[in-house]
Amino acid sequence: MKIVKLLSIVLISFVLCAGIAVPMVPQPHGFFQFPIIPGLENKARNIFFHVPLAWTAVLAFLVALWHGFRYLRTQDIMHDHQSVASAGLGLMFCLLATITGSIWAKFNWGSFWNWDPRETSIFILLLIYGAYFALRSALASEEIRARLSAVYSMIAGVTAPFFVFVMPRLFAGLHPGARGDEAGSTPVAQLHMTGPMRIVFFSGLLGFSLLFFWLLNIRVRIARLQEQYSITH
Repeated sequence: MKIVKLLSIVLISFVLCAGIAVPMVPQPHGFFQFPIIPGLENKARNIFFHVPLAWTAVLAFLVALWHGFRYLRTQDIMHDHQSVASAGLGLMFCLLATITGSIWAKFNWGSFWNWDPRETSIFILLLIYGAYFALRSALASEEIRARLSAVYSMIAGVTAPFFVFVMPRLFAGLHPGARGDEAGSTPVAQLHMTGPMRIVFFSGLLGFSLLFFWLLNIRVRIARLQEQYSITH
């Protein structure tokens, strides 16, 4: 896990430095220049942060789904701890994706929130997992809480990729990649990232994914220690 920690720090630091400092020019020459994307200009830098955060949120929700399934099969309480820890981290990354997306919307469309299909779908996802934690806090029995949470996380986890990646492409909207490409948005397929941009972009995907697994490991270790403490006391 030390390697995961180190790699996540190195990759995210690299993405932060390259994503902010590398200039964007109309005709890039060399590795240390990015092309200007029509309609997005310098605001396109947010793609190195916003998209990896959204991806990591979905990854976390899918991990929560998997451990929810494993709990129902094994009744091992550690799978419940892993599921709830993953869902909590997913909610955090989902909130960060919403914030970075709102900043992008402000500079691109003049308002932090426009009820675009992408914004609406991620808002629904925040409500779904907010309800998940409300459900857990309302149940006193550990066994019932774990069982219902597992079922909930499985159902919610299936919907996460749909709300983040599929639903926004089914309706016309402002967001890049939306159906119809309305209001001058730029479809993701037309971004035409150069090799250096792809390196930074995929470094962001990997870096934030590794950060999630590192944080998940820490939260599960804390849950395991709390479980051992409750047994001995």
